[in-house]
Amino acid sequence: MGVGLLGTGHYVPSNVVSNKDLEKIVDTNDEWIRTRTGIEERRIADDDMDTSDMAFYAAQNALEVANMTARDLDMILVATVTPDTPFPSVANMLQERLGAREVASMDIGAACAGFMYGVITAKQFVEANAYQNILVVGVEKLSKITDWTDRNTCVLFGDGAGAAVIGSVSEGKGILSFELGSDGSGGKYLYQSQETDSLFMNGREVFKFAVRQMPESSVNVVEKAGYHKQDVDYLIPHQANIRIMEAARERLGIAEDKMATSVKRYGNTSSASIPIALSEGVKSGKIKDDNLLVLVGFGGGLTWGAVALRWGL
Repeated sequence: MGVGLLGTGHYVPSNVVSNKDLEKIVDTNDEWIRTRTGIEERRIADDDMDTSDMAFYAAQNALEVANMTARDLDMILVATVTPDTPFPSVANMLQERLGAREVASMDIGAACAGFMYGVITAKQFVEANAYQNILVVGVEKLSKITDWTDRNTCVLFGDGAGAAVIGSVSEGKGILSFELGSDGSGGKYLYQSQETDSLFMNGREVFKFAVRQMPESSVNVVEKAGYHKQDVDYLIPHQANIRIMEAARERLGIAEDKMATSVKRYGNTSSASIPIALSEGVKSGKIKDDNLLVLVGFGGGLTWGAVALRWGL
């Protein structure tokens, strides 16, 4: 048996903030944002909606697609750097709100690579026959740590949640290979300031790291799985910046229509970006049974993670 994704789901707030809207609050313009990032709009949660709320909606969606209820879950992992509170964890809140059994639940803090860390952590528990069905959620309310006076960062981020149920699938399907890594020396380039509680990013250094690491990790997992770059059917990169995403796509040598590009509608939603793009790809029919997928992300830490998987049950 393999270990794969039994169901996916996502949720984004209804409030749309366009580049034109941001022109009214900071010194920027629509053309500058689009040409440098590929972002046209993002979703921003209302003040009365927190991280755990979005996680709940995405989790419900994933469970429905997997034809399961929360009582079927054996573990809950939530990847986030914007929890409602430092503790209890969002995963604990989610366990109670979903009505799941008193299963193991914890948060994972690996920034934008968090969902990848969650999926691979879940894989180990299933392979060890410790748990059968594990819910993994990537969710962020980045708007609450965004400095809305900083034109270099406030244009980039959005809120949202994506989820997947991890469990056993047929032999040859599911996760075929993975790569996880971190480099703490780069932590100074992307972090939450203790003084202001706001997100800080050295865009130049993060860009240099990302355009090297995302393509490298993508190629690595394809080769570890025993395939060639031309075998990849669909690429789902972290939706941070279209130029970084294009670097990974070009390194793999795949066509533009074989890469998920939800960044233009949602911006950078950190740990939620990969599962949102994955869920949309499944719902739209772009991702089909037996497709070879590459999921790859990078984030603060600095962290990175990638998987190659054969879609299907």
